[in-house]
Amino acid sequence: MNEFLEQALNKLTENVSGQKEGAMAPSVREALGDFCRQDAEFAQAVAQGGSFKECMAVVAKGVENSISDLEAYRKAVQFYFKGADIRFHMVIDLCPAAEGEMAAPPSAQKKILDLSDFL
Repeated sequence: MNEFLEQALNKLTENVSGQKEGAMAPSVREALGDFCRQDAEFAQAVAQGGSFKECMAVVAKGVENSISDLEAYRKAVQFYFKGADIRFHMVIDLCPAAEGEMAAPPSAQKKILDLSDFL
């Protein structure tokens, strides 16, 4: 594990205050941790950037009753790395039990949706 990844992951363990921040923090923390593991430059930005508490305050700012997970993650990523964006896709496996069977090739069993098409 590189030094920035370890520092970034440690930073993300910080407690947050506020009802909205507290409600969103676990999933945002998990997503940011995954992003840090995927990209060393992002891990460095988190390690050298503001606190997780400050990040969550920015994410919660302007939120009335709800915010999509995607938008919360986007705001968090941009807190640490200005101008960055995220992409999200989901895969549905219609026949997970048929993976080993000859029913259909694996690619025919899965559908990929780009949620940004719905925004």
